[in-house]
Amino acid sequence: MNELLFYKILAMPIVAVLGMVLGLLFNGIDRVLAARMQARIGPPVTQPFRDIRKLLLKENIVPRNAVKWLFNSMPVLALTASITILLYVPIGGLAPVLQGYGDLILLLYLLLLPSLAMVIGGFASASPYATVGSQREMVTMLGFEFPFAIAVVSVAWLLSSATHGLPVFSLGVIASNPVWLLVGPLGFVGLAILFLVLLFVMPGELGQVPFDAAEAETEIAGGVLVEYSGRNLALFYLADAVKTVALASIVVAMFLPFGIAEGLGLAGLGATAAEALFYLLKLFIAIFLGRIFIRVAIPRLRITQVVKAYWGYANAAALAGLLLIAADVALMGGI
Repeated sequence: MNELLFYKILAMPIVAVLGMVLGLLFNGIDRVLAARMQARIGPPVTQPFRDIRKLLLKENIVPRNAVKWLFNSMPVLALTASITILLYVPIGGLAPVLQGYGDLILLLYLLLLPSLAMVIGGFASASPYATVGSQREMVTMLGFEFPFAIAVVSVAWLLSSATHGLPVFSLGVIASNPVWLLVGPLGFVGLAILFLVLLFVMPGELGQVPFDAAEAETEIAGGVLVEYSGRNLALFYLADAVKTVALASIVVAMFLPFGIAEGLGLAGLGATAAEALFYLLKLFIAIFLGRIFIRVAIPRLRITQVVKAYWGYANAAALAGLLLIAADVALMGGI
């Protein structure tokens, strides 16, 4: 018991640093690939690291009329919540640092905290631009959470109907039992739809184009982050980087949980290294499809279009996926 506790305490800062480094690295790759896809040169891959270093060295300015303790504490909350999410996610073929029955439900709530921290920080800044941005962020949050929840519950229900007695609302359990192997043709199509829904939810969760109405620079000068600078802005950027890795890891654990070491006949350190590299490849695929490709392919949407995209199209698609899975389970005699 003491050894397990020691392992968890030791693993937490390692996972936090790894999440920040991987997040900034993937953000750099994101910017390079997006630039190439738009026929631009773009910045170097290391640009996010330079940006963070520069922000940490700059003065931290707090607006005169801001609620200072709220304004300064929200970036810390955003980063802390993002790191906590990562602790419940399988990384590189390894079990999550923290796990237990119901941790998938906990993740649904934790994923809201970074966005909620931005909303509260925007309101606390006393800026009219930030207020408008915070209002838009709240509307966007209401939009993408429902299809995300439908996808999560659908996968957990499918696993529950196929394997009795397992804690199906544990992300580690879902990652250990690939749901693609539990369905027939209808269920396969339903899972594919849910996979696409999660990819469509990713840019909304991360506040990226085309769902970045809360930070639209050309309309509201940066929105929720307009008054943030220095260390506080750096913490929000780090929170976004870590949340990118955490959200992509959730997608990987739910829909791309397959390993490679067993197929290659590897064991020991070789197997661990192979699984880690394969995890990075799957992470890149999820980030490319759910963030880079959508950001380049679709221009920024108005806030009304954001709501329609999630409450209309994404919800309809998620429900269709759920119904296909339910029909497949019924045909296979699962219920």
